[in-house]
Amino acid sequence: MSSPKVSVIIPALNEEHSIGLVLDDIPEDLVNEVIVVDNGSSDQTAEVAREHGAKVVREERRGYGSACLRGLAEMDEPDVVVFLDADYSDHPDEMNRLLNPIFNDEADFVLGSRMLGEREPGALLPQAFFGNKLATFLMRLVVGVNYTDLGPFRAIRKDALDKVEMCDTNFGWTAELQMKAPRAGLRTIEVPVSYRRRTGVSKITGTISGTIRAGYKIIYTIGRYSLWRPKK
Repeated sequence: MSSPKVSVIIPALNEEHSIGLVLDDIPEDLVNEVIVVDNGSSDQTAEVAREHGAKVVREERRGYGSACLRGLAEMDEPDVVVFLDADYSDHPDEMNRLLNPIFNDEADFVLGSRMLGEREPGALLPQAFFGNKLATFLMRLVVGVNYTDLGPFRAIRKDALDKVEMCDTNFGWTAELQMKAPRAGLRTIEVPVSYRRRTGVSKITGTISGTIRAGYKIIYTIGRYSLWRPKK
């Protein structure tokens, strides 16, 4: 790709202590815009994000997918979109690992795999680890792709993203994209990424109720899109 434009979307909910760290580690030479989607924070997440140079938009409808969809609606016509969490568990400075295969026309969708990369002890909670194992096993049975992770750190060509018609508004977003990608004919690869303990407590795997709801939604999403096909 010749001089590709890259937009980064970061959903955020009450991440005032980590969002500045995330933004400071994003490679400026690779990225054209960074959009932080404030998903109804009650702290200073939005203010800190603006201070660190991000474009901030607010999405009142709660849900990871809702925040991602709002971010997509606010982009300035990029060639590539990167999704990144706001809790500083991912390593934004490794973004080139995800972007290079797309820039070199080797892939349309690149998933950062925490399972293939180095993980700080305790960074991936047991319930998240086993949930990943189950979800990727089911995906392999349904769509025949040997994913290792449902990692949130991912990059995709914008024209490829348009093909998969994303619509999930909460926990099923990552699984939806991975289910639809092979059916849409996307060239998909995984690359190893590092993972550290997040700043603060996870809203999903940090609580029993959040873990149960997320697990149920991911399994439901895999079943829902098992027969999905892109529009002609």
